[in-house]
Amino acid sequence: MRENYQKMLEEKITVCRQKGEKPSLLLHVCCAPCSSYVLEYIAGVFDITAYFYNPNISSEAEFLKRERELERFVGEFGLENVKIVTEKYDHAEFLRIAKGKESVPEGGERCYDCYTLRLEKTAKAAKAGGFDLFTTTLSISPHKNADWLNEIGQRMGEKYGVEYLFADFKKRNGYKRSCELSREYNLYRQSFCGCEFSQAEAIRREKNKNIIL
Repeated sequence: MRENYQKMLEEKITVCRQKGEKPSLLLHVCCAPCSSYVLEYIAGVFDITAYFYNPNISSEAEFLKRERELERFVGEFGLENVKIVTEKYDHAEFLRIAKGKESVPEGGERCYDCYTLRLEKTAKAAKAGGFDLFTTTLSISPHKNADWLNEIGQRMGEKYGVEYLFADFKKRNGYKRSCELSREYNLYRQSFCGCEFSQAEAIRREKNKNIIL
């Protein structure tokens, strides 16, 4: 039986509200569009620090573009209490875990290892920073495996001694709402997840769409 991560999130939110608590949350964020709905949804429940750690992104220029869009959205949306912490761009970290899996299709083993890399770093940062919880915005994407993300998050939480916030942010029309907010704030929506391998796959898909049979 599959876990209902949205129900688990709602239960956690209910407990926080009943107790009048606002736990500190280190929220791994991948980009402004994916963060938009998540921040809208839970910023009133948790004391959020947005953690921009994405060594998978194919170039520093792309990394900085996504970071700036996140900062712009947080400012324009009026999330004054949301802090942003950015880890230095180091693409070599990602290439080390991707070695030998360069040709694996998106959504496969390379992606699992990428999720693990980013969630483990987030868990370590959450522990070091004294946060009550940590989680990621990645589950908002219909292309991301929420079961993998929550399994990895739980495992890393147990490893580093900090609670993982279970979630599947695509639920409750979360992905649809993120698209609406992206249009409203004219956010840069990238056509690929981040790495050069997903970018090449996106280019191939686009070319195939344009082939006239």
